[in-house]
Order: sequence, then C-alpha cells, then structure tokens
Amino acid sequence: MKIKLTSIHVDDQDKALAFYTGVLGLAKKADFSNGPFRWLTVASPDEPEGTELQLALNNQPAAKAYQQAMFEQSQPAVMFFTDDIKADHQRITANGGTFAMAPTEVTGSTIAKLNDGCGNLIQITQLARW
Repeated sequence: MKIKLTSIHVDDQDKALAFYTGVLGLAKKADFSNGPFRWLTVASPDEPEGTELQLALNNQPAAKAYQQAMFEQSQPAVMFFTDDIKADHQRITANGGTFAMAPTEVTGSTIAKLNDGCGNLIQITQLARW
C-alpha cells in the first residue's frame, strides 16, 4: 500500500490554492467541480505523481470544531519536510508567508510553523543529519 492522498480542511479553497501554490510553491494537481462540491489537490513539483494534499472545504460542523481546536493548541494540520529549512523560511517569507514560529532546533530536527490563512498551522521540518 501507498499513501496517495491526505486532506486538510480550509475555509476558502481559492485562498488556500493561492497560498499552497504561490507562497509554499506546491503545484495544482486536480481541480474540478460537481455541483457545489470541488475536488482540489496540490502536490510537490519535485514529485508530481507523489502524495497529493486535498484542500477540502470546511463546511461541516465537526470538521470546523476540530480545525479550530488544533489551531488554538498550536498543532499543525500538515507537516512538510525539507533539506534546507532556512532557505525555505526566507523564500516563504519573501512570498508573503507569516510564520508563527521561526526555524527552531528541537530534538532531532529543526521546525518552523506558519499560518496558511485558511484556519491551519503548517509545520516545516528539517531532520538532523547525524
């Protein structure tokens, strides 16, 4: 088995698409509608056939409550991994990203958290190389 897709809830799919492509640098993978439902995914441009992230509209009360609780507890909705967190921090900041936590060394890695503007914290992680 492979993990092909994971989802996060967003309060505005167009705003989320602009953030995940324009600020983070991911690529739009799928975008189609069926009535009021919109299927929207992004993927890494380095692995276009890799795992997709669905930007699911947060229009369900349970999902909204979960998303809000995670955000209030500073828990990331999704984590991305990088080989150069300092360069990514600079690039994302230059693209308009707002970090809730600058790159910080923790046990075994360096992490940073940023707000996606759609109700989620995103964590970027660079694993320590021993």
